[in-house]
Amino acid sequence: MADNHSPEVRSYNMSHIRSKDTKPEKQVRLYLFSKGFRYRKNDARLPGKPDIYLPKNKTVIFINGCFWHKHEGCSSFVWPKNNAEYWTKKIEGNASRDRKHYAELTQMGLRVIVIWECELKKSNFDLTMQKLVKTIISKD
Repeated sequence: MADNHSPEVRSYNMSHIRSKDTKPEKQVRLYLFSKGFRYRKNDARLPGKPDIYLPKNKTVIFINGCFWHKHEGCSSFVWPKNNAEYWTKKIEGNASRDRKHYAELTQMGLRVIVIWECELKKSNFDLTMQKLVKTIISKD
């Protein structure tokens, strides 16, 4: 099956996908800041450059796109039909790298929290943020 877009349009679309300072990341950071949490953004000293690092709470937070990070069981994650071999390799590689980084961070004594893009939709946002704050301040 052919791509629905011309190579130029596809290239333009892909060039506008950002790896940091995405809308979901900004939403979570704004919420955490409003609750008094202070954090570092994309700390390159840590494996995987977590989207948010809360040193005081020894917690890192990744805000993952459901498609790019293979959110299994999510309606937002569907394997692409076009160029399937490329996308399978790309997405599986992302998920594998994520698991490696999470393990390294855990070994460093940090708590790893993953928030999926679908959990930040308007209908879920408040509940997701409440759970996040509870998890951050819990001592286990």
